[in-house]
Amino acid sequence: MLKDSATDSLHGAPAGFKHDAFVHGTDEEFVLRAVAFVREGLAAGERVVAVLPPERTAVLRDALASEYSEVTVVDATVAGGNPARLIPFWRGILEQEPGRPVRGLGEAAYPGRSTAEYDEVLLHEALSDIAFAADRSFQLCCAYEASVGIDPTSTHAGQSGMEALADKSFRTALDDVPDRAERWEFGPDELGQVRQWVGGQASSHGVSRDRLEDLALALHEICTNSIRFGGGRGALAVWIADRSLICDVTDRGRIDDLLVGRVLPPLDGLGGRGVWLANQLCDLVQLRSGDDFTQVRLSTRLR
Repeated sequence: MLKDSATDSLHGAPAGFKHDAFVHGTDEEFVLRAVAFVREGLAAGERVVAVLPPERTAVLRDALASEYSEVTVVDATVAGGNPARLIPFWRGILEQEPGRPVRGLGEAAYPGRSTAEYDEVLLHEALSDIAFAADRSFQLCCAYEASVGIDPTSTHAGQSGMEALADKSFRTALDDVPDRAERWEFGPDELGQVRQWVGGQASSHGVSRDRLEDLALALHEICTNSIRFGGGRGALAVWIADRSLICDVTDRGRIDDLLVGRVLPPLDGLGGRGVWLANQLCDLVQLRSGDDFTQVRLSTRLR
């Protein structure tokens, strides 16, 4: 299945960002779609970038043979392990050679991800149509392995419906914190204690020193945001799931920007940098915000 989410103008030029998807059940089906897409871009002189998991990269390399060296290939498990990093990744690619068309091949929903990660991939897909709506020189084709069980139609249905879809997802709270979670309410005076407490939790579950420092910094930024923008206080819950230490921070604030943390805010901007930083430091960041709540869930894998 290949679905084109953007139309062409009457003059034959792209009307805007083109965001397509296809589902493949075998390596042969992947090659059939992916290689044609890549070769079309190379023939047109476009920059072709493939962001794929290692097993898919090997298939593409064998199929393209000598043409493989003309493609920029990036490991999706690194660049998009946290799906919130993918929009800034593609923005960086576009900015490297302004004006040159970019053709991207991606597989963000690769097999082996957790349910939470798949949810974030789908949110990322919907947000991409918002982030790149004006980028006429960019087209992105997303591969989905059939075994993953995701129908990409809803997130590749055209830009007109993506903002509503993204907004609905962004405004809906994440699944409930489990009863087994340890909880802590905090204000300005408890930030140091929260950091020390979470550090002890992380150490006891085998989080490495470097990863512990990353988590501590990310958590500090998010908790500080709760105090500054969420009514002066927040609630923290910590538990283990999917081989990860999860820290869930909630407050009574509201975030309006659907792309918060996915677009680097200006140095003189108010807010946004904490979420951006958390996205760079954590293995997964989930953010939801409605009329009277903001929820940020940070995941750090246990090594």
